Amino acid sequence: MVTALWRGLDVMRPVVWLYAVYSAAVRHDGIVRPWLAWVVLGVLGVWTAGMILYRSRTTRVVGLELLLACVAILSTRLVDSPEVIAGGAKTVPGLWPAAAVVAWAVLKGWRGGMLAAVVVGVVDLIEVGVATENTINNIVIIVLLGGCIGYCADLSRDGHAALREALKVRAEVRERDRLARTVHDGVLQTLSYIHRRGLDIGGESRELGSMAADQERQLRALVSDVVAPHLEALVDGEVDLRRLLARYADGAVSVIPPAEPVFLARRVADELAAAVSAALDNVRRHAGAEAQAWVLIEDDGQDVTITIRDNGVGVLAGRLEEAAESGRMGVVNSIQKRLSDLGGTASIDSRPGAGTCLELMVPRTGVVS
Repeated sequence: MVTALWRGLDVMRPVVWLYAVYSAAVRHDGIVRPWLAWVVLGVLGVWTAGMILYRSRTTRVVGLELLLACVAILSTRLVDSPEVIAGGAKTVPGLWPAAAVVAWAVLKGWRGGMLAAVVVGVVDLIEVGVATENTINNIVIIVLLGGCIGYCADLSRDGHAALREALKVRAEVRERDRLARTVHDGVLQTLSYIHRRGLDIGGESRELGSMAADQERQLRALVSDVVAPHLEALVDGEVDLRRLLARYADGAVSVIPPAEPVFLARRVADELAAAVSAALDNVRRHAGAEAQAWVLIEDDGQDVTITIRDNGVGVLAGRLEEAAESGRMGVVNSIQKRLSDLGGTASIDSRPGAGTCLELMVPRTGVVS
C-alpha cells in the first residue's frame, strides 16, 4: 500500500501544479509582479517533472521539497499586493505544498506528516500576516491530510511486516513438516521399537527401553511443537496448553486433552506446564516403578483444570507436611506456590495403596499474566 501512496503522490503533484498555473492565469492582470509568479511556478514545474522521472524518496529530497513549498508560499508577498493578500487571494503555489506534506506523511508516518503540515501552516500564517477564516480552514485541512495519510502509511508498514513474518513462519512450518516426516519414518520408529522390545525382554533392557521412550518423546516434541507456538504468539500472544502438555506423554504417562484448543497466556501456560512436570516427576520418584499416570485437561470456559492421577503406592497422611517441615519443598514450591501466584489452587488427594490425585485449577478471569 505504501507503494500505491507514492504512485498517488506522483499523480497529485502535476495535478495541483496545473491548478496553480490555472489560478495564476485567471488572475494574471491583478498580480503586481506576474513574471515572478511564473518563475516560481516554473521552478515548481521543473521539480514536479524531476520527481516523476527520478522518484527519489529520501529524507533529504522530501525535506528540500518542503523547503521549496515554503519559499513558494512566502513569494506570494512579493507577487501580490498587501491588499490582495488580506482579501484572501490564493498563494502562488496554491495546493502544491500539500504534496510536500503528503510526501512526509508517506515517508515518515503520521508524525512526519503532521510535523510537515504544521510547518506549512506556520508559513501560511506568516504569508497572510493576519489569520483569516480561510487560512485557518486550510491549515486544519492540511494537518488532517498529513495525519491521516501518515497513519495509513504506518498501518500499511505494520501489516506488511506482519505478513512477512507470517510467511516466514509458514515456510518454517512446511520445513518442520518435511523434517518430521523424515524423522518419523526412521528415528522415531526405531526408538519406539527399542522401547517395546526393552519392556518385553525386561531386566536391564527395561531401563534401555525407558531411555528410548524418553528420547522418542523429546524428539516428537521437537519436530512437532517447536514452530507452532511462534505462530500462535504471532496471532494473539497465546499458546495452546494441549501442545505444552503433550510433550509429557510416554509409556508411563497418558495425556488426555479436550477436542478444542485450550488457549492461555504464555506465562500462565508455561507455569502450568512446569507444575505438571513437577507432579509427574514425583510420580516417577515415589509412586513405584510400575506406576502409570494420567493427565486430564478440562476447560469449561471459566476455569482450566488439570487432573493428574496415578495408580502408585500413594502418600501417607501427613507425609507432605512432614516433607515441607524437613526442608523438602517440591510440592509446596513447584506446584502449590505456582498455582497460588496464578490465582489458582492445587489440591491433593492420596491414600496408601490407592494412588494420588492432584487437581490444578486456574480461573480464566483474574489470572496474573
